[in-house]
Amino acid sequence: MTYEAIIIGAGPAGIFTALTLAEAGVGNVLLLEQGKDLAGRKRGSREDVLSGWGGAGAFSDGKLTLSPEVGGFLGEFLTPDALEGLLAATDARYVAHGAPTEVFGERSPGLEALADQARLADLKLVPSRIRHIGTDNCPRVLERFRSSVAEKVEIRTGCRVAEILVEAGRVSGVTLEGGEILPCRFVVAAPGRSGAGWMKDQAESLGLQTRASPVDIGVRVELPGAVFKRITDLTYESKFIYYCRTFDDKIRTFCMNPYGEVVTEWHGGITTINGHSYADRRGENTNFAILVSSAFTEPFDDPIGYGRYIARLANFLGGGAMVQRLGDLLAGRRSTPERIARCLTRPSLPEATPGDLSFVFPYRHLQGIIEMLQALEKVAPGVYSRHTLLYGVEVKFYSNRIQVSPDMETGVENLFAVGDGAGVTRSLIQASASGVLAARAVAGRVGCS
Repeated sequence: MTYEAIIIGAGPAGIFTALTLAEAGVGNVLLLEQGKDLAGRKRGSREDVLSGWGGAGAFSDGKLTLSPEVGGFLGEFLTPDALEGLLAATDARYVAHGAPTEVFGERSPGLEALADQARLADLKLVPSRIRHIGTDNCPRVLERFRSSVAEKVEIRTGCRVAEILVEAGRVSGVTLEGGEILPCRFVVAAPGRSGAGWMKDQAESLGLQTRASPVDIGVRVELPGAVFKRITDLTYESKFIYYCRTFDDKIRTFCMNPYGEVVTEWHGGITTINGHSYADRRGENTNFAILVSSAFTEPFDDPIGYGRYIARLANFLGGGAMVQRLGDLLAGRRSTPERIARCLTRPSLPEATPGDLSFVFPYRHLQGIIEMLQALEKVAPGVYSRHTLLYGVEVKFYSNRIQVSPDMETGVENLFAVGDGAGVTRSLIQASASGVLAARAVAGRVGCS
């Protein structure tokens, strides 16, 4: 049997591709996912954290960043009005499938005052409207999406694609890991973060044009929720940008989780740090990442390899996640279990090993992180406290970016690449929206638009 379209990956990009094709009336569509179905995924499992129905978003904080300036590169393909409309339509589907109706970060006099205060501290506040699903609500929303998709699309989980097939410059199907060949007219590759390496290999074998993406390296900061309460009440997630006085590196806050908890992730045998918060319960701390973006000296061109090296070093020294009090870091001493026990900020990741992050990060990164904390102290007094906790290492591995058209089509006819795994997006909402763009193009060529 020849399928009309095959979708590789059941993360947000793949789900929205399938949903849009189904709503357009495109039949004979197959959705392939290498991981488990949603019901079989377990929170905390290394195998399940990034792979399976829902992708990395299944156990994430579930933030939908609705501002076009944040979360991906779709603004390079669409006008501002068109992108804003696309994000709004995509967001509406999330709400229809159970996402909460409340939106944080709407413009207000308080937000304007915060932006002015940030400027005085050498910080730029990036306005960002956020819909927060919550890590506890994400599985429920994803289950509703699955029900909507399953009505009209064939779904196979635990099914790994080995190769995308091309004949005479046009996609012709896929080969599964067991050797089965599935012919089709269209392929939409949405491999997600867990499939980024596979996507890179496919791009190289097919001769697709790509370019390396940067890697952001830093720490996750944890402090009492009261320190950021004024700001998180206004914006939920505040995105600040700072340029290091010493090295002029770009430093930014990322993924703020009011009253949330610090968690670990696994990337190919490496333990890294992340954070999330819940919709229905609150902890006592707020956490967020401080990430440093560095420019490397040519001819070096492996930022992902560099990020993995730093993460491995932290794992080597700490046996996994590492935590240090800011006061200990500034005093040039390691944190110990006794010092952490005396800390006024009680760690939400108690299994993190007390240690010394100065053995992990280059001076350049540590200097940038410290300067950023000093700047944040001016907008949120209490950030630069000796009791602030720093966890390492947080690394954001961005996939090699594949060159695509405004319809998300690659250099191979009828082969589309969408979402984070293709390097096109960096957020739930833009990953979902990229799937919509590809599906609309497929539907138009099938004659169902």
